[in-house]
Amino acid sequence: MTARARALRASGVDVITLSQGEPDFATPAAICEAGIRAIQDGHTKYTPVAGIAPLREAIRQKFRRDHGLDYGLDQITVGCGAKQVVFNAFFASLDAGDEVIVPTPCWVSYPDMVKLAGGNPVLVPCDEAQGFKLRPDSLEQAITPRTKWLLLNSPANPTGAVYGRDELAALAAVIRRYPRIHVLSDDIYEKLIYDAVFSTIAEAAPDLLDRTLTVNGVSKSDAMTGWRVGYGAGPRPLIQAINLIQSQTSSHTSSVSQHAALAAISGDQSHLAAFVAAFRQRRDLVVGRLNEADGLRCSMPEGAFYAFVSCAGLIGRKTPAGAVIATDTDFAMYLLEEVGVAVVPGSGFLASPYIRVSFAAAPEMLASAMDRITAACKALS
Repeated sequence: MTARARALRASGVDVITLSQGEPDFATPAAICEAGIRAIQDGHTKYTPVAGIAPLREAIRQKFRRDHGLDYGLDQITVGCGAKQVVFNAFFASLDAGDEVIVPTPCWVSYPDMVKLAGGNPVLVPCDEAQGFKLRPDSLEQAITPRTKWLLLNSPANPTGAVYGRDELAALAAVIRRYPRIHVLSDDIYEKLIYDAVFSTIAEAAPDLLDRTLTVNGVSKSDAMTGWRVGYGAGPRPLIQAINLIQSQTSSHTSSVSQHAALAAISGDQSHLAAFVAAFRQRRDLVVGRLNEADGLRCSMPEGAFYAFVSCAGLIGRKTPAGAVIATDTDFAMYLLEEVGVAVVPGSGFLASPYIRVSFAAAPEMLASAMDRITAACKALS
């Protein structure tokens, strides 16, 4: 959708893109300056595969400070974004036919990464009535003798759902009965949270620390998507295997980016309050307007910067040109082609009929997009 929107914009069409998965803020100046200093100081050579020691020490302190989790430096690895860390973990640990439990809706890359690593994603639907979150009984039913991983993402893309500490403890009670199962906790949106208290599963269930890989990064919290720095902390054998995989692919992420990430993690965090306040204001605007639109329904996301919107009320209606809106993809394409708003169909996240609307855009742009979506819904018959 983003690519199609870009092509339309290049041809002169006025398109508002709400399909992006990145903050629209600039990287904070102090972080940029750290990157510039790294270049000036000659930090432009190869680094250790796992990342420079000062960065891993900063990550170590971050886990201790924020979650009371203690890791050795050899239990921490840095990759080219959290995405690479997740992929490396699967590639390093999955044998052919091993299963990974993936609650859905989910980020589009999870199932394919499992498949690329030779595993089988076991998709567990988590509907809106349960807050788009995995329940212990659903987890229990999904476990088989081939289950190797449970994948959790909180705050979640695309729904903004946040698991509370008690909810994580309840899931941990199930996992505890199956010693062979590990947990991958993707916490990349950790700092972008509004109406909840963040917890990660290793914090909620410390006895599972040696079976948990906690993944995070600076992309979302520090507006550093293009810098490509993510990290993971977990059991030594797994981290060693991840480093082995990475040594044969990217070697390491950019040395300059690592020094910038060091500043982001260990330096001034005051920009976060401004980011969260802005996102909260935008969230309230978008969700309020979407719930006023004919045929749409949207629950309030507790974190991240996405609204996951049901368009079930529009399925079966016709566009002014007579085309039937049969799927969420049809509705997303209708919004793009007819009113110039790019969103992502929920089918891409294995949940239909929904659309994902990013509110990582300027308020005036969001207000204009909501006007267009409201008008587009009203025009359907």
